Amino acid sequence: MGAAVATIVLKVVAWRLSGSVGLLSDAAESLVNLVAAIVALIALKLSITPPNERFNYGRSKAEYFSAITEGVLIFLAAAAILYSGVKRFIHPQPLDNVGVSLLVSALASVLNGAVAWVLLTHGKREHSATLTADGKHLLTDVWTSVGVIVGVGLVWVSKWDRFDALVALAVGANILVTGFKLITSSGAALMDVSLPEEDCRQIEDFMRSYCGAEVKFHAIRTREAGYRRFVDFHMLVPGEWTVRHGHDVMEDLIDAMLAKWSDLRVMGHLEPADDPRSYEDLDV
Repeated sequence: MGAAVATIVLKVVAWRLSGSVGLLSDAAESLVNLVAAIVALIALKLSITPPNERFNYGRSKAEYFSAITEGVLIFLAAAAILYSGVKRFIHPQPLDNVGVSLLVSALASVLNGAVAWVLLTHGKREHSATLTADGKHLLTDVWTSVGVIVGVGLVWVSKWDRFDALVALAVGANILVTGFKLITSSGAALMDVSLPEEDCRQIEDFMRSYCGAEVKFHAIRTREAGYRRFVDFHMLVPGEWTVRHGHDVMEDLIDAMLAKWSDLRVMGHLEPADDPRSYEDLDV
């Protein structure tokens, strides 16, 4: 949030010095960053609240509402930017103080890039949809700023004022794509999308290699909810095993899985391999 305020100030200064609609569009996107950061903070605080009687599984999915909100804000910012770009293309205006304005905008971009790196690093480590979405948005803002700087520089060199409007239109189109990706990915997560295919394969391979040939698995299901990842499975064991022995084997497996993937929430269901009813849920 502090970085967003700082970049807004810097980019507004750059816009006021030059009169560039491209730099104005860049400042507008930074305003979206500030609102998104506030929403992200609220969502993160809500997502880490412990489970209670009403929310037995916690509220980690609150992160996805933050990401969707950010996507909607990006769409609104893109609409304003595209409108300004079309208007300036029809009525081009010369720019002032371009050199100083570009220097100020470049400083803001460096600051945004540093924050984006921090957010993406922690988002990946914590499996946080909110931090990852905010980091991707800021990274998009960085590339947007680079494009704006190049475009305004071309105006300065070529003296063709409509370059400025074309840059604004390109910025608007670019962040529309970012907003669409944020909304679609968060919407899928709200509908309990499974873990990435590679993660599922690693988990299943580990389970089968850990337990050996006597133990089989089916009905392996995964899902993610914010920073939480869930795995459910049915374990089929020889019918002559005691309940205690089968339970101990399954508990050992779950402990091993948690030691390898500490962010997992694992639930197993024990079934005898020689009972036909154990196979009624193969397609569940």
